[in-house]
Amino acid sequence: MEAQAMATVKEALAALYHHPDDSIRTAADRWLQEFQHTLDAWQVADSLLHDERSNLETLIFCSQTLRSKVQRDFEELPSGAFRSLQDSLYALLKKFNKGPAKVRTQICIAIAALAVHVPVEDWGAGGIVNWLSDEMKAHPEFIPGFLELLIVLPQEISSYKIAARPERRRQVESDLCTSANVAISLLTACMAIDQLKEQVLEGFSSWLRFCHGISASELASHPLVHMALSSLNSDQFLEAAVNVTSELIHATVSYGSGTTAEQLPLIQILVPRIMGLNELLKDPSKDEEDVKAIARLYADMGESYVDLIAAGSDDSIQIVNALLEVTSHQEFDICSMTFNFWHRLKRNLIRRESYVSYGSEVLIEAERNRRLLIFRPKFESLVSLVSSRVEYPEDYHTFSEEDCRDFRHVRYAVSDVLLDATDVLGGDSTLKVLSTKLAQAYGSCNTKQNSKWQPVEAALFCIQAIAKSVSLEEREILPQVMSLLPCLPHNEQLLQTVCSTVGSFSKWIDAAPAESSILPPLVDILNKGMSTSEDTAAAASVAFKYICEDCRRKFAGSLDGLFQIYHIAISGVGGYKVSSEDSLHLVEALSVVITTLPPESARTALELICQPVINPLQELIQQGDQILQQIPARQLTVHIDRLSSIFRRAWDTRTMESVCRSCKFAVRTCGRAMGMTIGAMLEEIQTLYQQHKQSCFLYLSSEVIKIFGSDPSCADYLTNLIQILFNHTVQLLRTIQDFTARPDIADDCYLLASRCIRYCPNLFVPTEMFQRLVDCAMAGITIQHREACKSILSFLSDVFDLPNSSDGGNYREFINTIVLQRGATITRIMIAALTGALPSGRLEEVSYVLLSLSRAFGENMLNWARESINLIPPQALTDAERLRFLNIISDAASGSSLHTITDRFGEISDVCRRNKTVQDLVQSALRPHDLTFTVVPQQLS
Repeated sequence: MEAQAMATVKEALAALYHHPDDSIRTAADRWLQEFQHTLDAWQVADSLLHDERSNLETLIFCSQTLRSKVQRDFEELPSGAFRSLQDSLYALLKKFNKGPAKVRTQICIAIAALAVHVPVEDWGAGGIVNWLSDEMKAHPEFIPGFLELLIVLPQEISSYKIAARPERRRQVESDLCTSANVAISLLTACMAIDQLKEQVLEGFSSWLRFCHGISASELASHPLVHMALSSLNSDQFLEAAVNVTSELIHATVSYGSGTTAEQLPLIQILVPRIMGLNELLKDPSKDEEDVKAIARLYADMGESYVDLIAAGSDDSIQIVNALLEVTSHQEFDICSMTFNFWHRLKRNLIRRESYVSYGSEVLIEAERNRRLLIFRPKFESLVSLVSSRVEYPEDYHTFSEEDCRDFRHVRYAVSDVLLDATDVLGGDSTLKVLSTKLAQAYGSCNTKQNSKWQPVEAALFCIQAIAKSVSLEEREILPQVMSLLPCLPHNEQLLQTVCSTVGSFSKWIDAAPAESSILPPLVDILNKGMSTSEDTAAAASVAFKYICEDCRRKFAGSLDGLFQIYHIAISGVGGYKVSSEDSLHLVEALSVVITTLPPESARTALELICQPVINPLQELIQQGDQILQQIPARQLTVHIDRLSSIFRRAWDTRTMESVCRSCKFAVRTCGRAMGMTIGAMLEEIQTLYQQHKQSCFLYLSSEVIKIFGSDPSCADYLTNLIQILFNHTVQLLRTIQDFTARPDIADDCYLLASRCIRYCPNLFVPTEMFQRLVDCAMAGITIQHREACKSILSFLSDVFDLPNSSDGGNYREFINTIVLQRGATITRIMIAALTGALPSGRLEEVSYVLLSLSRAFGENMLNWARESINLIPPQALTDAERLRFLNIISDAASGSSLHTITDRFGEISDVCRRNKTVQDLVQSALRPHDLTFTVVPQQLS
């Protein structure tokens, strides 16, 4: 039987890697994945690894299979199987001592996982590290394999791929930490062997990362530390040496590492050695990966010691200068490694907490000013260096979509650095640095020898990036910049940035003296932008909106010109390249400007804005329903969206969403001033929802409830609305499959239900429909759609919290009647959700529902929980874990905080999800999708 299974695995692997038919390869891959979850996989993988005839493909697959089985399925094995498994893995480690490396690594990970599963005494006195020490001494010929296991142990011991209980994981970590000195001694003993030097360094960094228990004074004189630092100048071992040095830096600032004074012996050795690498950064012959490693080391040093650096000593300034060297590197991947350092340094320099030790406010302010003065030139250099990073390259027109995305990422990153600089220098001073770059670029751009627009565009991009930090009173630089904009060449990318710059400084433009008359030429630029390309039109439209919002009063005498721009853009004729989406910005722009007009003039202006929008809609509607149904949705929605923008038919989702959005803004803006019209709107909502089953009507109704829920004059309308909408919805959502098929309906339905509880519980809670909504929610709790699930869980917690709210006492009897009949089932489903029916990312929401249920129903909830927890098989939860589970629920009822309860529930959740077998056992026992399942009460054994 085993021989046949081994042959089948080999055949499947041969098909996977070599068969020409894609469908055969796919089928083979699927079979192999399923095979890895079987009990037979243990023996078959082990046998094939020991088989001398197995090829590399078989060895790699079987080593991965055995590793994953040890990690996640160790509980499948009988209790006495540890010793034979340990012996087999040990034999395999020795067999593959010299490779293949991929196979040996998988065997090492498997042994590390085995160490997590079994008690320390099973490895002999002192645990796995002492066992490894004994084996290395007894069998020095296998040291390379043993060394890799020593490297892997601290890396894998905390891995959540290993299906271990949280308390076991903590115990193993503690045991391994106590063995750190033994591991370091083993590494020290191996350092004299040149062929093992890289492995020794890797092992040292691995153990330093895992356990920071060695004192700084001991490390400062440790031979492994000196070997690592001396290897920083070695091309062969640089990467490994950098990893060790980074871990040493982190060790000096890690939590619990002691005071800076205690760490100084090590810091005083590390910093000079790192600073000695500065010349290597400039060496053009140096491999790029080596330069990246050194740059990473500088960045680590800067970020870790930023508190010391911020004090501004002469030594600190040398480190900052070195980091500026890294920032100046031509490769952005290297340059950007320092960006987080500059952010941390900025934060340290400006926040008050950095200076509290100085006592009085006078001393604090004096020290703060002293430091800012010291670092001011450095941040000015930083601004100058990074501003050139955003230049369009010469070959930008050949960029792929991914290249464009990367370039945008560069610009966002540089913008963040510039904003950090403004916090230190001030916006006006940063602008001054950037204006120098702009003047230089413009001077070069205007010569016959050089007509490059890219440096000009880059400087402008940086200037607009800091716009919000520049004071409205700035009168030295910005007037020159604004007067320069109309003179710039109309290259498309440059024009796009010019338009964005105009929009970014709209508030400053409004505050500028009236006599400067800078607005008309800027509007001309935006006009040009709208007629150049879609990209420039998009930037110009947004800028136009900002200009109109902030300079609205300056436009009061220029309405004719504005309306001309508006009509050309909306009509689509006249040369503008404004898309229908971007035209909404122009609608918003004019809508803002007319708010400054007297009532009579505003009414006329409003008609002029609405006319180009309403006329096309009327023409379409007059063609009759039959023709209207054949018209593409976009021909309708573009006009409806424009109406939505002004006022902050229903065949398809897109059209109805536009209509609802328009109505939503009307409800939000007009509120109760809508008066009698609300009734007519609600009647139409009910009819359309029943016809078309679109969630947007539920969302619109939730906005109505929010505004009108507490208005007694609307009670009849709202009661009817609630009954009809919910009655129709519960018929659509009967099973979890229905919820999965209509997540948008579920999401907006329970958002509406929660708002009914908050704003008009008197119209909702005492009704039969409320009870039906609770039943419906029980069917949908385990929906995987995030937003729909959150809405359902939020609704349930609102239900349980209502009786204890300030005005909720009147509803206690209704709530109790409903929940007491369903409490056992709700609890079972919620415990199933906690233990695997929902993703672990829902832990906080699920915990809050259980917390609310516990606080509202105390002893009843404890009994329901006991019944559900007793359903979980002993293979999944021990008696002690069941008791702990119940104690968490009891503590929740007693007033423990959500944060504490969530953390404790998280551990139980991890136990029940520790592998697929356990998770399936738990879910099979709890049956979250079976609403009719009755729990038979059991007692804890």
